[in-house]
Amino acid sequence: MTTSRHPESLDATPQWRDRKRYLWLFGLVAPTAIFLATGFVWAFNQLGWQAVSPLWWWIGPVLVYVLLPLLDRFFGPDGQNPPEEVMARLEADRYYRYCVYAYIPFQLLSLVFAAYLWTADNLSWLGIDGGLSPISKIGLALSIGVMGGVGINTAHELGHKKDELERWLSKITLAQTFYGHFYIEHNRGHHVRVATPEDPASARFAESFWSFLPRSVWGSLTSSWELEKTRLRRLGKSPWTIRNDVLNGWLMSVALWGALAAVFGPMVLPFLVIQAVYGFSLLETVNYLEHYGLLRQRTPSGRYERCTPEHSWNSDHIVTNIFLYHLQRHSDHHANPTRRYQILRSMDGAPNLPSGYASMIGLAYFPPLWRKVMDHRVLAHYGGDITRANIQPGKRERVLARYGAS
Repeated sequence: MTTSRHPESLDATPQWRDRKRYLWLFGLVAPTAIFLATGFVWAFNQLGWQAVSPLWWWIGPVLVYVLLPLLDRFFGPDGQNPPEEVMARLEADRYYRYCVYAYIPFQLLSLVFAAYLWTADNLSWLGIDGGLSPISKIGLALSIGVMGGVGINTAHELGHKKDELERWLSKITLAQTFYGHFYIEHNRGHHVRVATPEDPASARFAESFWSFLPRSVWGSLTSSWELEKTRLRRLGKSPWTIRNDVLNGWLMSVALWGALAAVFGPMVLPFLVIQAVYGFSLLETVNYLEHYGLLRQRTPSGRYERCTPEHSWNSDHIVTNIFLYHLQRHSDHHANPTRRYQILRSMDGAPNLPSGYASMIGLAYFPPLWRKVMDHRVLAHYGGDITRANIQPGKRERVLARYGAS
């Protein structure tokens, strides 16, 4: 039986308290960061620091690539698992779902505000002559893209639930990044095929992130369409219907983007494209590191073995745990997809990343560094038998020649 990693849960009493209960509100940093950045831009301009104030429009990338990795290193591992006796009470506590729900209105408000900032030609109230410079606009779009990428994770949390309202909120959250098909592919595709060569969202050993990105994006899109087409065919319906969850997810994006274009003009469209591409690319970076090189073995019947904790890379660094609603406790999530984030646990048997997801995202962009850090960990996870890993097909012979005798 799989057990939790931390001894605290074994000695817990009914007096156990979630030390992160109010820290979950920091999950709202991403959808409110642009308002904070705007305040700092105004303040810096008032102080005469116009040369450096535009740096605040880059608050999103700074948060992901600098601040979160530093905070993960400073605060270290989480160290707390909820014990069995509090699980039901903790899951029923609606406070935790309200923390997630709150993300959505702030996300939409930030998107509208950013669309205004991108298209405005008079921002004198911020101490800016005319509108934003091209560099500031790119920073603004990437910062909103960070919000959209984290929003996909928020949609991930909601989309796994049985409550119909939460499922619709998931689709609304995905509208910003035009990634509505994720709702179908992740739940009915990825969770079925995870850690197998058939899963477009499971990265292979020796596969760079830049090779993985288009494979995962296109593979997930086509897979979601096939899944919905098959479902609707069984119901005797055409896939070209509003009941197709891929189509109605995309229609939400069309409605949202269309409304923004109607209000702010066609000049807002480049902003929407940049933030969407960057946002879903962040999601795919997380997909890349979550299952890199891991493979479910075939049983004597020819079927894949059941997904276990050893088929997901985990990290239990507390800061990114809070920022991503325990996404880093990925093995427990695959074992219990409908389990709410607050009761996910760090599990025995799961391979662990050397740092939090935020730190590993930046590393994934540099394939030589990524392989230097991760390849020996994959090899060690399989006791030196690289044939048990999920290897990139085109590099299989080279990999076996290098590691096969280990």
